[in-house]
Amino acid sequence: MAIKKNTLDDLLAGRDPQAVFSKDGLFDELKKALAERVLNAEIDDHLDGEAAAGKRNSRNGYSKKTVLTETSKLDLRILRDREGTFDPKLIARYQRRFPGFDEKIVSMYARGMTVREIQGHLMELYGLEV
Repeated sequence: MAIKKNTLDDLLAGRDPQAVFSKDGLFDELKKALAERVLNAEIDDHLDGEAAAGKRNSRNGYSKKTVLTETSKLDLRILRDREGTFDPKLIARYQRRFPGFDEKIVSMYARGMTVREIQGHLMELYGLEV
């Protein structure tokens, strides 16, 4: 499925092209919006399944969660349900990294970077002190 040209034009309007892929740029905003939309769909599906099973469950606000991606830290709003039975699949409970993050750390170490260099790199990219 291709993204419509008008949609891209609207997203890029008034933005510095150099900042689109930078930290906290358009790309990170899109990842956050997409992740939250997927989580919304997951809880809708969960609540529909519970209603079909005859259980009375509903949304119960949000909790905040910081998740590390390949390019930044995302502050996501994770939906909750009253019964506490919702377990997201995209970002599971207690998961703090999107898949692929750990492999990149191991690959930096395997390429000869010292632990101090990796720490500096993570601080520079994510503002993360390790």
